[in-house]
Amino acid sequence: MERTQRDFLETLLATPSPSGYETPALQAWVEYVSEFAPEVTTDSYGNSVATHEGSSDVSIAVTGHADEIGYAVSAITDEGFLRIIPVGGSDATISRGTQIEIQSDDGPVNGVIAQTAIHLRDRSSAEEVPDIAAQHVDIGAEDEEAAKELVEVGDPAIPAVGLHELADTRIAGRGIDNRAGIWVAAEALRRAIERDIDVTVHAVATVQEELGLKGAKMVGTEIDADAVIAVDVTHASDNPAYPNERANDVALGEGPVVGRGTANHPEVVSAVRDAASAVDLPVQLQASGRRTGTDADAFYTQRGGTPSLNLGIPNRYMHTPVEVIDLEDLDTAAEVAVETAVQSADRTDFDVSL
Repeated sequence: MERTQRDFLETLLATPSPSGYETPALQAWVEYVSEFAPEVTTDSYGNSVATHEGSSDVSIAVTGHADEIGYAVSAITDEGFLRIIPVGGSDATISRGTQIEIQSDDGPVNGVIAQTAIHLRDRSSAEEVPDIAAQHVDIGAEDEEAAKELVEVGDPAIPAVGLHELADTRIAGRGIDNRAGIWVAAEALRRAIERDIDVTVHAVATVQEELGLKGAKMVGTEIDADAVIAVDVTHASDNPAYPNERANDVALGEGPVVGRGTANHPEVVSAVRDAASAVDLPVQLQASGRRTGTDADAFYTQRGGTPSLNLGIPNRYMHTPVEVIDLEDLDTAAEVAVETAVQSADRTDFDVSL
């Protein structure tokens, strides 16, 4: 990965972006793609689209969602503590004892989600984990008045952890779900423009995927694309924490993951697999029996049915502050998306043959 692209990824990962509060990450994304994209548009909620206009009649959208899971302040107690609610699929089993950063209008405020010391807890029976809404945050304020000078109800918060380098080309951090996807979308567009390919390519960064694919539902009706490649993280099974009964063959460093079934359109699946094979790029396969759980589920039901695909980035420990990915999978995903566009120039559509 080149230094400029690595810096962009690090910027995305360092920028807080809980669902409903994605503006800072979207601003960083738009600023970056505006350096090379001739056309960048945004809507009223912040869904952002950057476009390379090709000479053929075919267009492909490469998308990712800009939001991450987190918390939001729901109440301030008389004693100056904060009550919080989850934003998206935040995990109550890992929140206690976590340092967090509350995004107030005046800047970040440090806090901790309290955990009773092990010496003081009853360990005679299995402990029940309280819901996040039943947990509390300590920001060090003496009372309610002091706390209200620092934060207010509705302020979002994220775990206060940064990017960590692991062995080889692997990294760990919060919010990789789904800065990985919007990085791939931007990088695929940059490469398409650099190569001046014939197919039109739209790079898309959506909002509020973690709240029910809301941004994709908004922007999916507006993008006139023949096919959509929705890039998101997917569960890697190559670690001891992965449950044996949820078997899959996904491993870090073995390439992006092509979903098959449900929203994943068979013609788009074939196009991506054929493109990857033609230039010797590795891809993995994953079965989808009900839904992909990604923006692909929204895009494929728009405009009378838009052929769509979930292209996954293998990810360990999803929805934790220590998600782990391999940067080689990111780079390959961007190249697979571009090659799919290149090799689709002569298509008339992605419809199934009946």
